[in-house]
Formats: sequence, C-alpha cells, structure tokens
Amino acid sequence: MEFDTVLMSRLLTAMTLGFHIIFATLGVGIPLLISIAEFIGIKKNDPHYRLLARRWARGFVISVAIGVVTGTAIGLQLSLVWPNFMEVAGNVISLPLFMEVFAFFFEAIFLGIYLYTWDRFKNQYIHWLFSLPIIIGGGFSAIFITMVNAFMNTPDGFTVEDGVFTAVNPLAAMLNPATPTKVFHVLSSAYLTCAAILAAITAFMILKKKTSDYYKKALKLTLTLTFIFAVITAIAGDSSAKFLAEHQPEKLAAAEWHFETEEGADLILFGWLNDAHEAIGEIRIPKFLSFLAYGDFNAEVTGLEDVPQNQWPPLWVHYMFDLMVTIGFFLPAVALLYFILSKVKRWNEHNKGMLSLIVLSGPLAMLGIEFGWIYAEEGRQPWIIRGYMTVEEAATSSPQISLMFFLFLALYIVLGTLFVLTLRKVFKDNPAEEELEKQYPSVKKGDDA
Repeated sequence: MEFDTVLMSRLLTAMTLGFHIIFATLGVGIPLLISIAEFIGIKKNDPHYRLLARRWARGFVISVAIGVVTGTAIGLQLSLVWPNFMEVAGNVISLPLFMEVFAFFFEAIFLGIYLYTWDRFKNQYIHWLFSLPIIIGGGFSAIFITMVNAFMNTPDGFTVEDGVFTAVNPLAAMLNPATPTKVFHVLSSAYLTCAAILAAITAFMILKKKTSDYYKKALKLTLTLTFIFAVITAIAGDSSAKFLAEHQPEKLAAAEWHFETEEGADLILFGWLNDAHEAIGEIRIPKFLSFLAYGDFNAEVTGLEDVPQNQWPPLWVHYMFDLMVTIGFFLPAVALLYFILSKVKRWNEHNKGMLSLIVLSGPLAMLGIEFGWIYAEEGRQPWIIRGYMTVEEAATSSPQISLMFFLFLALYIVLGTLFVLTLRKVFKDNPAEEELEKQYPSVKKGDDA
C-alpha cells in the first residue's frame, strides 16, 4: 500500500505540474512579447504592432485565469500530498512560496491597469510603461518558485540536529548554489517558448490565407525573438551543464549514460542500453561531454559507477535530455531558415513548407519545456531534498490519494477545454483585419492587403 500511495502521489504531482507549467510559461513569457510589440508600434507609429500587443494581451488574460486555478492546486497539493516534506522543509523554504504569491498579485494589479487604460493617454509611452511591472511580476513569480525547486536540488541555509532543520537562514536557502543557473534557464526558455508559440499561431493564420501585413509583421517579430531567445537559452543550457558537473554529477551522468569516470568523455545522443549498461545505436561525439561539463575536451567527468546504485536517477532521463536539446536546436534553425529565405528575392519565405515548420515549432517548444522539467525532476531521484529526504519518505500514506488523482484529472480536462473554447471564441468572432479597421480607422485597407 505504501508503494501505491507514493506512486499515486508522484503521478498526481506530475500531472498537476505538467499542466500548470503550460500556463506558468505563458505567464512569464507573453508579457515581454506584448511589451516589445507595443513599444515598436509606438516608436514606429505602426498600428499593426499596437494591435498585436492588444490582441496578445486579451489572450494572455485567459491563460492567467487558468494559471491561477492550477497554481492554487499546486499549493494545496504540497500540504496534502507531501506533508512530510512540508513539515521538514516548510520553515526553511516557505519564504519564496509566500513571495511568489505577492509577485503574482503585483502582476495581476498592473495587468488590470494595463488592460483598462488603452487609448487613455496622449503620451502612449505612459500606457506602455504599465507593461513593465507585468513583466517584472511574471518574472519574479518564476524566480521565487524556481528557488524552491533549486533548494530541493542543492539544499542550503540550515543545519540538521536530530533530523530537524535548525539554524535556518531563509536567504541562504533561497540563494542556494542551483538558483542562478536554474533561474537563468527557466526565464530564457519561457521567453523562447512563448515567441515560438506566437510565431506558430501566426504562421497557421497565414496558411489559412491571412496574408495581410499584420500577420507578416507578427511572424517576422516573433521569429526574430525566437532566434534571439534560443541563443540565450543555449547559453543558459551550457551553464546548467557545467553546474551539474560540479554539484550534481550523477544527474549529468544519467543524462549521458556515462558510467565510468574518465577523461575525454564522449557525448552520447539517443541509442539504447543493453543489460551490461552499454549504449547501442547511439550517436557519439568524442570528448564533447568533457567540454560540455568543464570547457575542456580532456577534463575528467564523474561516472555513475562512483555513485551508489540506489541513488542513480532513472536512466531513461537520457531521452528527455536529448529531446529537450534537439528541440532547442530545431527552433533557431527554423527561424534562421525563414530569414535566409526572406533575403533571397526569388524564394518565398511564406511558402507552405516553411510555414508548416514554423507551425510545428510552437508545440515542440512547449514539449521542450515539458521534457526539460521531467529531466530536472526525475534527474534528482530518489531525492525530494537531495541528500536529506527521499520521495518515498516525503509522500502521504493516505489511501484517498487515488480519488484525488481522478478529481484533479477531471478538473484539468475541464480547464483545458474551457481555455481552448474561450480563446477560439474571443479571436474567431473578432478577426484582426476587422479590429484593425475599428481601432485604427486611419489605416487604409490597401495597407493591410
């Protein structure tokens, strides 16, 4: 029974976080894109960009409403599903949990002001300034909750006496060794994913014969941001790999099926393992794991054989890592191909094949977030607080956990359906071309054809 409750606790939390991370990512990334679009619109006196910001903000509000419900569910589950974790770690890492709530309130207040003050100021930059607190609030919400996750990977800011965490230093707990690289990676990947999603939606509309200047400008802007944030995310990923090599070598080793500690370690992509833990059918890049871990092709990289086998992460995280990295390279490649095509007069960057690749990049970007999250969490196993408490020790023993799983599953099905239907209703009944004419009548129809 104990094993079953632990398994159900993990499944429930995985489902909740996997669903919530969609809306959390949108909550972090979309405000920045809204602000950039409005700023360009004001600076260039271009109503297309201002309308982009306006419509994106409208859709963003719907995602925030769903995110509030899913975020509340996570807070509830921490106490119900992981009571032993909260009892032990609650007094150490509860501060960023509270601060995340305040960051959300800060974001929500200015979001309301932003939405209801369109066209209320002669100086349009005043309205644009209200977008900045929304970016800050969304960013700090992610930062504070990431601090909690970072603490679970590299716990700090306390001493242990008789199994109790004492001499607590909340700031040291928040600013633990994992925090800088995790925050960098979370923020950059959120901005990348949102840019790719908005590019995918725009490309889909162009495929539906919506070939106005509004959509062409939206596609160019979102793909430019996709490329920029993809480069930043790659830098964040590199810093994360070097952090893991120093602080969580077993997590990096599991991702790369690296069993023997050796110098000049190879990077292994895909393939499968046999019973002797030998990779078969893999793509092997000589010495590149050493370079990834330490910036030196001949550096020594710790293997899993130096770690007790009962503390090995599940070896299937290798696939999560590979898929995340593959998607991370695919997104800027698609954006770069678009810009290459746009520079050659005889080529058409809005051809069906190119647009289809851009449409594909949206859901792949969100899957990249999911794969990265799964790797981050499963790569810490068997620990919930690395070195101090295992997942099995932290989980509830209540047999009602199974009922809770199905109740939350039903909730997420309803929320997901409402989200899609509401977005469809808001935008299908209010096409961009018609709204552009209503909001900005000075724009000639020919300018948008």
